[in-house]
Amino acid sequence: MPPPPTVLAFDTFGTVVDWHASIAREMRALHPEVDADAFASAWREGYQPAMQRVRSGELGWTLIDDLHRLILDHILPRFGLQAMPEDARRDLNKAWHRLDPWPDVLAGLQRLKRRYTLCTLSNGNIGLLANMAKRAGLPWDCILSAEVFRAYKPDPATYLGVARVFDLPPQQVMLVAAHHSDLAGARACGLQTAYIERPLEFGTGAPKDVSPRPGNDLHCRDFLDLADQLGA
Repeated sequence: MPPPPTVLAFDTFGTVVDWHASIAREMRALHPEVDADAFASAWREGYQPAMQRVRSGELGWTLIDDLHRLILDHILPRFGLQAMPEDARRDLNKAWHRLDPWPDVLAGLQRLKRRYTLCTLSNGNIGLLANMAKRAGLPWDCILSAEVFRAYKPDPATYLGVARVFDLPPQQVMLVAAHHSDLAGARACGLQTAYIERPLEFGTGAPKDVSPRPGNDLHCRDFLDLADQLGA
C-alpha cells in the first residue's frame, strides 16, 4: 500500500447513491402500471451509449442532464408512456438529482472528512451533483464533474484534472468507485484506487459480482470499511 492519499475522489452513481432503487421508487409512485425495475434498468442502459456519442464527436459537449433526457424520450414509448407531457418529463428527468445514498454513506463520509479532502469525480453535471448533495446531506469539500473538464470518464483529463485542481501528484489522489472500468482508468493515470462493493447496484433481481480483482489498492465492503482501512 502506498502512502495515504490526500484527496479522496468519489464516483457517485452506484458508488455513493443507489440509482436503481431510487428511480424505481419514483416510477412506482408515478406510474404503478409500469415495471419500475425494468424502467430504471432501461434508463441506465442508455447511459454509456449516450456518452459514447459525445466521446466520438457525434454530439458536441452535452451535460448528463441532457443525455438523461434524450434517453428518457427514447424509452418512454417502450413502456407505454409516449403521451407523457413536457412538464412531467422535465420533472421525471430530475429524478437523477433525487437519488438516495446507500445506508453506509453519510456516516462513512463524515468519518473520512475528518482526515481527508472529499470531492466528487462524476460524469454527472455540477447542478445535478449539487442538488443531490443538498438533498441527501453529502458533505463534499468540493464538487468536481466531467463538466469541469469537458470530458467523460474514463478520459485521462478527468482523473488528472482532480490532481491538477488540488495541485497534487496523481498518487496523492484516490478514486473511490464501485466500477472496475472507472478504477482501471484512474490507475492508468497514477491514482490510488479503492473498490466499493455494491452488489445491489442493478437491483435485487440482478446481483453484481463484487469479488476482489487484482490492481486496486483497497477492496472495501462499504464506506465504513473504507474509513476503517484508511484509519479515519
